[in-house]
This record gives sequence, structure tokens and C-alpha cells, in this order.
Amino acid sequence: MAAVSLADVALADVAPPSACGPDALGTARVMAVGGGIRVGTKSYPDTLALADREVVLTFDDGPWPATTPAVLDALARECVKATFFLIGENAEARPALARRIVAEGHTVGHHTWSHPILTKIATADALAEIERGMAADDRASYGAAAAPRVPFFRFPGFADTPALLEELARRNVAVFGADLWASDWRQMTPEAELDLVMLRLRDAGRGIVLFHDTKRHTAEMMPAFLRALKAAGYRVVHIVPERIGPERIPAQTIPGRPVY
Repeated sequence: MAAVSLADVALADVAPPSACGPDALGTARVMAVGGGIRVGTKSYPDTLALADREVVLTFDDGPWPATTPAVLDALARECVKATFFLIGENAEARPALARRIVAEGHTVGHHTWSHPILTKIATADALAEIERGMAADDRASYGAAAAPRVPFFRFPGFADTPALLEELARRNVAVFGADLWASDWRQMTPEAELDLVMLRLRDAGRGIVLFHDTKRHTAEMMPAFLRALKAAGYRVVHIVPERIGPERIPAQTIPGRPVY
């Protein structure tokens, strides 16, 4: 995949740490990501062009009433922006939470309508599942279905197929894997999850990090995790869709190496 230039969106678009207090982690910069790319070394050869100790925080499977608000509260206290890959049926059932995610400046990506493993169903049915999820996410988040408004998608279980990847690329949809994950689908204490994620971050040095905002231990861990990022000198990068027109700012992809 050809690399193109990397640039920041105007820093005025980023809430400074001082908005939350001088010790807040904050969001260091915004990266505009173009459609059609595939990133995340758990699944693909390339990843986003992040500097050392830069991380992109992503959350799957929400919104969930018992846990997503606590995750959002923790992010708000630290002026941190993240990307939430929503399940369509969850967004449709809880539009107020989807709207809160958008209102607080986070990015809404897509994670199908009902979280099936798409490799187990026919391509036409898989595409219908993706389209239904995107439309539901957009209706819940913005009040109307778009095309989608944010063309970011993550496969449930990272289970893609060549046909689905080709079709999403044709539609200019960016596909996100991850560079490392919290393994928070396993039951563990918040303390154990924090130790695991920070160990993996130390090994990786940077990357797209996958959490699930549906997991109570992740929600309970999040305040301590954000403080640990600050203490260790990590910086948060917020991903958004690229601008269209003369101000278009695409993201760069770089070859990655598999990490945890």
C-alpha cells in the first residue's frame, strides 16, 4: 500500500490538557485517515504512522449502558479522544449513548449490526450486515443514515475475506485491525488488565490499542490506565476521517511488525 504524506489537523481542534487541568493526559494530535486503507498489524502488514509512544485508543461492541458511560467519564476527565466501533443493534437500542459519544468529540466507527463472524456467512449477507450496522450507527449518532458519515470499519473477530476487503476498499471504507489489545474478553481484575496492557505497550512502543467498552473491568481500569499513559510519556492520537477537497489531509501508513 503506497504511503502518502502525514500531517496534523489544526491543533485548535484538539482540547488542550489545560482544559482539564495541568496534569491531564490530553489529546496530542488528530490524524486524518483516508478510506480504503487496512491498518493494524494483528491482521495486516501496515499500520498508522505513529511516532514512538503514540497510541490510538479504540473501543469495540458498545454502546453499553452499564459500562460505556464510565469509559466516557474517564476519557472526559483526561481530555482524551478515542474511536468507538459500535454494534448497530446496540446503538439503535441506546441512541442517547451514541449521541453522547459524538457530542464529546469521539469518532464513531462501525462493527456490523449484530457482531456475527462474517467468514461464516455468504458475502452478500455479510455486506448486508455491515450496511445495516453502519446505517443504524449513523441514525443513532446523528439522527440520519449517511453513506456512512465516518467510513471506518472493524471486522468482528478480525474475520475478513478477500471479497469483503475488496468491496470495502471500493466503497472507500478504512478497515481497522489493531496493533495490540487488552485481551479484555477474558475475565480479569482491572489491576491485571492494566499490568497486561502497559507491558504490551512497553514492548510495542506505539500502536492502535483495542479495548471493549462493554467490559466492566475495562471501564474500572480506564482512569488508572490513562494516568499510567501520562506517567510513562505516551501521547494520544485521535483518528478522524480525512478532509475532502483542497484541505484534504491523508494519513500515512507504514509497514508494521506483529505485536501482542
